[in-house]
Amino acid sequence: MSLTDLLSVRKLLAAVPSVSQSAGTLDLRGKVALITGAATGIGRALAEDLHERGARVAILDIDATAAETAARELGERALAVTADVADRETVRAAVERVHATFGRIDVVVANAGVVPEPATIATMDPAVFDRVVAINLIGVFNTVHPALPHIIDVGGHVVVVSSAAAFAPGMAGSPYMTTKAAVEQFGRALRVELAAAGATAGVAYFGIVDTAMTHGTLDDDELGRAVGELLPWPLSRRISAREAAASVAEGIVRRAPRTIAPIQWEPYALLRGAINVVLDDRLTRDARVADLIRRVEQRVIARRAVGDGSRERTVTPSAVE
Repeated sequence: MSLTDLLSVRKLLAAVPSVSQSAGTLDLRGKVALITGAATGIGRALAEDLHERGARVAILDIDATAAETAARELGERALAVTADVADRETVRAAVERVHATFGRIDVVVANAGVVPEPATIATMDPAVFDRVVAINLIGVFNTVHPALPHIIDVGGHVVVVSSAAAFAPGMAGSPYMTTKAAVEQFGRALRVELAAAGATAGVAYFGIVDTAMTHGTLDDDELGRAVGELLPWPLSRRISAREAAASVAEGIVRRAPRTIAPIQWEPYALLRGAINVVLDDRLTRDARVADLIRRVEQRVIARRAVGDGSRERTVTPSAVE
């Protein structure tokens, strides 16, 4: 490495702290936050956190009963709204209902997402791929787009939920990883665009969150356990839904451009360009990975033969975010 290269790297590393600095702060008392996928999991924990900080919270979820229960348990300053984020007009109407009820929208968190059963690209049902894209990517646009005039009016903040999976190889889970990488880019573009209007946006990333979905995906499934064993410590460290939600809530208050929880994923995020070149090469030559891919394909083919198909698990957000 030349002296010029070394100086360039030093300048880049010196700039990293400034990247994490926020554009002012946001006092949540009396503010209105709309959260998708907020009836359960991390979304529910985030709704509780923001409510405790004094915000009025709109709990938007596809499950009407769960949304009503969550809003009722929160009590005052909570509103349940039913919508499928993949349905553009329904979400638009839901956003307008929230604005009509509370008179403003200060924070939007596009949190709803799904993760499909493991399948390779060769064995995947195209309909499953389409559904994951419709919810995880298009659903983010459907949520954010109609809310932007309200966010701009009050100089608010938007959070889009990506995942640490956006950094990682997507074998046997490419629809999920693909959409989360796309959401990351969506959030980066949004932050730059909103800056001119006096509003802000950020991207949230999670590693493994200890939820019921995690247990079903990684612990109670033979292939899931095999995938989990591929993650080295400390990347395999789990956090609670409340810890994940707290990282987002703190990011909202700081108007942070990005939040990552657990923090052990931060070095990977910063150095992924170099890490992934090495990692991809190693994974293609790893016998354990090759065996896992074969087992995934065999299971998909066997289930399809008996009419089970590739089932879809719904999570908000998913166990691997």
